[in-house]
Parts: sequence; structure tokens; C-alpha cells
Amino acid sequence: MKYIHHYLSPLGPITTASDGENLTGLWFDGQKYFPSDIGEEQSEDLSPVLELTDRWLDLYFSGRIPDFIPQLSPSGSAFCKSVWDILLTIPYGKRMTYGQIAKQIAEQKGLKRMSAQAVGGAVGHNPISLIIPCHRVVGADGSLTGYAAGLERKALLLKMESVRTQAAI
Repeated sequence: MKYIHHYLSPLGPITTASDGENLTGLWFDGQKYFPSDIGEEQSEDLSPVLELTDRWLDLYFSGRIPDFIPQLSPSGSAFCKSVWDILLTIPYGKRMTYGQIAKQIAEQKGLKRMSAQAVGGAVGHNPISLIIPCHRVVGADGSLTGYAAGLERKALLLKMESVRTQAAI
């Protein structure tokens, strides 16, 4: 059984999804790559992991750093999952560039280099926004580049976390 839940954040409505045990999705409603089948054959009962996700979101949007992460199970390729694992290491209030992530992936795979653009594609398709903090990834010069939920939201999230960027949107 798949479960969905709706959360009203200060930056707009969010839809969360779970398989009953793991968080499988967290999207701002209507964002790019929002799943088209989100309402099909799903229950709106609040599973324990979705309750925990609500607690995480409450803490986050109140300006406190959550000291836990719900059990995650994002769906994606092995490459995407390796990028998302790196995103999970970016601390609250910090940022990382696509190039830095590409360098880490290349080192992990024993490659001379990895495309920052390929990393950008994986970051953009992150199905668990905020908790897997794709909003903390910026361009090489610190500029805000790409965010499936919109650059305005990305700027607000980074401002909320007191992250300095080189360029405004």
C-alpha cells in the first residue's frame, strides 16, 4: 500500500509519500518532476513514517535543526542514489557545488572526472526534497542554479538556513 499526506508549509503545500515504512517522496505541490500518478491507488491514512516526516518538517520550518531523519527509500538509479547520499552529508546552513559532488563521485568510482551536469540531473530528480537537501547545491560561483520547486523557493530555503550565496535570483 502506498500512502500520501499533505503538509502545509510556509513556502506552499507539500505532498509526502510512503510505502508504509519508508518515506519515498516529498515534493512541493506542482514542482517540476512532481509524480503524475501520486493520487492513484493510494491511501491518505497517516502512516508512522509520514507522522515522523511532519515532525521533521515542523522542526525545520520553525528554524530548528531536526536531529533525526525518517527512514528514506528514494527510487532512482544507482548513480542518482550515490548523488543523493552525498546530498545527505551537506549540513544545515552549508552548501556544496555540483562540481564538488562530481569530484566526490569520480573519486568513489575511481574515475578521473565526473560531469557536473550529470550530477545536476540527479540532484534535480531528487524525489525527497528538503530532507535530502538538494536546495543546498549551488553553481561553481555560488550562484543559485536550478531547483525543481523554483529558484525563489531555493533562495528562501537557503536564507532561512543562513546560507550565503554569491548571486541572487
